[in-house]
Amino acid sequence: MSRTVVRGGLVVTAAEELYADVLIEGPRIAALAAHGSACAKGWTADRVIDAGGRYVVPGGVDVHTHLDFPFDGTFSADTFATGTRAAAWGGTTTVVDFAVQGRGRGLREGLDLWHAKADGQCAVDYAFHMVLSDVNDDTLRETDLLVEEGITSFRLYMTYPGVHYSDDGRILRALQRAADNGALIMVHAENGIAIDVLAAQALAAGHTEPRRHGEVRHPLLEAEAVHRAVQLARVAGAPLYVVHVSARQAVEELVAARDKGLPVYGETCPQYLFLSADDLARPGFEGAKYVCTTPLRPRGEGHQEALWRALRTDDLQVVSTDHCPFNLAGQKEQGHGDFTRIPSGLPGVEHRMDLLHQGVVAGRLSRRRWIELACAAPARMFGLAGRKGTLAPGADADVVVYDPTADHTLSVAGHHMNVDYSAYEGMRVTGRVETVLVRGEVVLDRGEYVGRAGHGHFLPRGICELPGLPPA
Repeated sequence: MSRTVVRGGLVVTAAEELYADVLIEGPRIAALAAHGSACAKGWTADRVIDAGGRYVVPGGVDVHTHLDFPFDGTFSADTFATGTRAAAWGGTTTVVDFAVQGRGRGLREGLDLWHAKADGQCAVDYAFHMVLSDVNDDTLRETDLLVEEGITSFRLYMTYPGVHYSDDGRILRALQRAADNGALIMVHAENGIAIDVLAAQALAAGHTEPRRHGEVRHPLLEAEAVHRAVQLARVAGAPLYVVHVSARQAVEELVAARDKGLPVYGETCPQYLFLSADDLARPGFEGAKYVCTTPLRPRGEGHQEALWRALRTDDLQVVSTDHCPFNLAGQKEQGHGDFTRIPSGLPGVEHRMDLLHQGVVAGRLSRRRWIELACAAPARMFGLAGRKGTLAPGADADVVVYDPTADHTLSVAGHHMNVDYSAYEGMRVTGRVETVLVRGEVVLDRGEYVGRAGHGHFLPRGICELPGLPPA
């Protein structure tokens, strides 16, 4: 069994910070010991990685990606091969993607399709949530079987009527089933029926440009849907996870629920922390690059401040990417003259760790909170505790050596995502991933990619461990 020692870095986990050496045996972490201690000095290894002057942190866990994802006749630009390679470049060593149930079809068929897309392609480890598009007696029974196989979370949409949309009755039934089988229900919370009315009115008035995407998806329609989902979860006696929270008013609904002691959880994404509706309103068709759902929100209305505050106070527990890239040329361009046909999604899986580190640089987050949001909490909440998101004996040796002082500029010329633009073009950031190991194997070596498709393993997940709830 090969042995690797990572020496001399500041080990940062969600629980502690210490100058320590990390001993890796095969695919797992064997031990940590204070740097310079007799114990650490006695370790022998096949490979020694010098982490002096660097942080040593757990591999990132991104629990919201859409690789090879269908949208209105096209597919997101990153496959499992290109998307997981880009994740590795950004220090993310585990992704949880969304397998999709087609309407009128079984969950198994959708899951098998996503397994076929990913098998043998991934550079980092991966798992699946299941999009529950058609709630009925048969599919609810199928959720029991999938939970036993390690698919322990299911997503429902309160928007996109005619595609993935579920009404309140279907959402309630899914929550009730989850209360019985231990699954976690995730919701995309927007009032899709009202949004479609506003979108039709905008188009009828000749308002077709990309910025209208954000205007018709009003913050209050996100907040209303969050409130409704919370009440349905209360009735069902089930926990609830709200994806990609973007609006101050939606945060307020989550805070109110959590102040009542309800098991309600949420994530936000880097785009909502750094971008705004100003980007949607860029001249010409440039704003199409920034069409994502939920949408970017206007500056000056307190949305970003509310999100950062909720990350500090644990009213939002996770930062994911909702990585769903579409090229401007040939894909987003299909929405010329009709903003509702612009494929919705942004690239970001490569930049999450760096962008969230800017919160540390600016004093918005502590280093430990950075790791909690990007690594530990997503692993724990989505059934990967003990394996991912931490540096501890017995955990998978997913290790990132991170240079906290390196300055670099984000750009399409330098990124590794398979998309023809960067949402953060020209943005200067401090901190950069230097070396990445996935289960003890180096995939990024001091800025050189040495990984391979097929190294990533599928991860069956346990029942989600949610703060405030007893263990399953």
